[in-house]
Amino acid sequence: MMIHPQYDPVALSMGPVAVHWYGLMYLLAFAAAYGLAWYRSTKRDNWSNDMVSDLVFFGALGVILGGRVGYVLFYQFGELLQNPAYLFKVWEGGMSFHGGLIGVGLGMLYFARKYKKTPFQVLDFIIPCVPTGLLFGRIGNYINGELWGRVSDGGYNWLTFFPQAAQADITLLQTSPTLQALVTEVNGQSLLPRHPSQLYEALTEGLLLFLFLWWYSSKPRPRMAVTGVFMLGYGLSRFVIEFFRQPDMDQGFILLGWMTKGQILSAPMILIGIFLIAYAYKRGIYDWGKQTAY
Repeated sequence: MMIHPQYDPVALSMGPVAVHWYGLMYLLAFAAAYGLAWYRSTKRDNWSNDMVSDLVFFGALGVILGGRVGYVLFYQFGELLQNPAYLFKVWEGGMSFHGGLIGVGLGMLYFARKYKKTPFQVLDFIIPCVPTGLLFGRIGNYINGELWGRVSDGGYNWLTFFPQAAQADITLLQTSPTLQALVTEVNGQSLLPRHPSQLYEALTEGLLLFLFLWWYSSKPRPRMAVTGVFMLGYGLSRFVIEFFRQPDMDQGFILLGWMTKGQILSAPMILIGIFLIAYAYKRGIYDWGKQTAY
């Protein structure tokens, strides 16, 4: 088993300026999205460099604003009611993928209206670039030692002891004394082996989803299909990995005794994805390739 390396949260320091790993991951995510979108624009008609720059800008704005607002509404609504200013305390952390997705969707709607394109023409174009952002984001979660996985007695070599989870481990041991057999002392702390679920997510909803979407979108597909595949792929990946990810301490299992907030938010994505794929192939409208139609 492994012990989390306890990386310094500051990746680069130049005098009074400090660049944190999580911020660096955001920069890499936006840079990757821009580079991939630029490459895709060279393979499509009616897409220019200026359009790609605008598209990535609106997308980045949607990720940041939507991610923060979504986190507060979905996970800290009680805190928001008690202290509305909490919404602006970004230095305390807290971003939601599902909120970011809604924010990006709104940004894409504005972009589509500005450039007189249909929303799904825009979404189908940019969505294959999105999983790279998820990849970098989950790596950032792992570096920070946050959003760790559930305790496991499986004995897998990659199970990890997270010192950041020390208090959660103590609480869990108080309610489940049988887990005492799994405890390992690490630098004076009693820690339990956990799944590195951040890396599971980086692999599934990040790398693997990117590779599949990039291949799938490299051939003419009916309008909405690429968006549908992303919704289905992410929804399934997140739903499954949630079984290995520790629920937020203030959330726990909130439905049927086993479903987490992440699964509840991902389930509609699966259904929407299936609908979009089926509807796309039924309509058969292609935006590029031999079967182009508008």
